[in-house]
Amino acid sequence: MKPENVYAASKDQLNLVLSFFSRVDSKLSVVLAVNTGMLAVLGADAPPINALSWAMVISAGLAVALLGVSIVFLYRGAFPRLKGGTASLIYFREIANRTENEFIEQFKNNDDEQHVNDLLGQVWRNSEILKAKFDALKTAFTLLALALIPWLAALALFATRAAPSRTTLFH
Repeated sequence: MKPENVYAASKDQLNLVLSFFSRVDSKLSVVLAVNTGMLAVLGADAPPINALSWAMVISAGLAVALLGVSIVFLYRGAFPRLKGGTASLIYFREIANRTENEFIEQFKNNDDEQHVNDLLGQVWRNSEILKAKFDALKTAFTLLALALIPWLAALALFATRAAPSRTTLFH
């Protein structure tokens, strides 16, 4: 590949990898909203503690545990480890470790090969971070899906316990 093509390809590759971050982050937000919604419904529909049966406790407890672990993975996805990119003139954390003048001078003195290497290093590091975010999202979503069964069971059990005393708007 010609040097000018390597530079353009490196920038394109970095932009491509960066474009996936917003997609994963938006999905993390959706799964978090569903998790918290499910927990809210479970809490709102739960009968008083002295009216809970063992089946209710087990099903609700399992649902809460799965949703709780899902939220832990969502946190990991939202805040992955960002170490790396040592001495980079592209990586924001490394840039912030310099003074403004240091950064400007080092950037201006960087030759084309160093810049391309820095770009490609950033592509690699961002790909690692993106993989960690995607893996956390996948695990969180899987735990959410697994939580549906005990969550529905708990809601059904709660409904049978509370049915005689419930009133509705159309009663």
